[in-house]
Amino acid sequence: MLMPGLFPALLLAADEPFTLPAGTTLQVRLITTLSSKVTQTGDPWIGRVVEPVFARGQEIVAEGSTLEGRVTYVKEPGRTKGVGEMRLVAETLTTPGDKATRYALVAALQREEGAEGVTLQGEEGTLKGPGKSKKDAAREAGEAAAAGAVVGEMAHGGTGALYGMGIGAVAAVIHTLAKHHKDIILPQGTELTFVISRDTTAKKVVPSQATTANP
Repeated sequence: MLMPGLFPALLLAADEPFTLPAGTTLQVRLITTLSSKVTQTGDPWIGRVVEPVFARGQEIVAEGSTLEGRVTYVKEPGRTKGVGEMRLVAETLTTPGDKATRYALVAALQREEGAEGVTLQGEEGTLKGPGKSKKDAAREAGEAAAAGAVVGEMAHGGTGALYGMGIGAVAAVIHTLAKHHKDIILPQGTELTFVISRDTTAKKVVPSQATTANP
């Protein structure tokens, strides 16, 4: 038997705001595919929470919750220098089910996993594309120089090999500079970790119930 006044108190506790404290991490799996080739600044993205968040001994963000945000910055890779760059920010978190909750939040990207060659740098969480490594450039230059040596030897005999190597090396440099660095591609399934920057409070969303008229 409930003591007088206890039941209203329980109702109040169940309906009180839930707070996600600053520093809370949200582990999500990207649903939207993003690329520095086609994605524009301001474009939205969507992810699904893959690890629940607990507070005060209860689950307040369930697995499968929806995290939505936008792309705040995009830079395509250059031909001669520079790599592609992209920044994401999370803005809205919605939990599923009858006890749905929506949080308007600000969260920055802290970790990325699953996008080939992409790295995360800086306090703002800037994603940077793979670019061309010095090893790859040196390998291409060597291959072109060797090909040039063969051509030079065929054209001028053995003494022409050095001349041919010079031609090949120059051609390799031009070829390397003409190539684009690789674009950033964040495919579906990329795992992202966001950190909430300030305390965020929301109330449980009470779903509306349709009323029916008495016959």
